[in-house]
This record gives sequence, C-alpha cells and structure tokens, in this order.
Amino acid sequence: MPYGWQNQGMGGGTWALMIIGMLVFGAILVVGLVALSRHNQVGHSPSTNPTVSDPAIPILKERFARGEMTEEEYTRRLAILKDHS
Repeated sequence: MPYGWQNQGMGGGTWALMIIGMLVFGAILVVGLVALSRHNQVGHSPSTNPTVSDPAIPILKERFARGEMTEEEYTRRLAILKDHS
C-alpha cells in the first residue's frame, strides 16, 4: 500500500481536464473583461454626452449679467457655443 502524495486517485485524464478547465475559465474571464471595457467606451465621448457642459457658458452668463455685453451679443455667442458642443 503506497503512502504519500502519489496520484491520490487521480489519473492523467483528470489532470488534463483540470488544465483544460482552467484555460477555459481564463478565456471566459478575459473575454468578459474585454466586452465590459468595450461596452463602457462605446458612445460615451465627451462631445455627445449631454451631462457634460461647456465651461465657457457660465462665464458667458456672468459677463452678460455684469452688463459687459448686449443681449444680441450674448445670444449670438451662446448659439455658437451650443453648436460646437
């Protein structure tokens, strides 16, 4: 009767299945991380994101409120800023 760590009831086929299983698990993990990464990047550029606003608009509003420009100049500049964002 053998003592120690010899085989422990596992033949060569079992070790091969364990290695294949680990490779499949690793491949699924990598594919999942790549898919998650691509999902977070698609369609989320700062120019198309409606929550990102141009920092020049509050400055423009302040200048108009202080009377540094006319209403026509304010609306013209505001339209230009909104067209480029």
